[in-house]
Amino acid sequence: MNDHAHVEYRIAHLKERLAAEELGELGIRVEPRGSSVAVIGTVPTTHCREEMHRTVNEELAGLTVHFDVVVAESAAPDHPEEVS
Repeated sequence: MNDHAHVEYRIAHLKERLAAEELGELGIRVEPRGSSVAVIGTVPTTHCREEMHRTVNEELAGLTVHFDVVVAESAAPDHPEEVS
């Protein structure tokens, strides 16, 4: 198996694992980027982000991973929104 196919296989396995867990509902994208992998998306809580990070590290150990997952609750406005 060449390196690219190996990375694709590991990404597919990660996606299957995420789909089997509650994390699969979150719409996280996992994409190969040359010799590295990008994990991109938004999760509802810090706990979800930590779980996602742990799972990604377990499944993609040894690969360079760009983990760009943000927490939605931190993007909430810091003041009440005025609605007219």
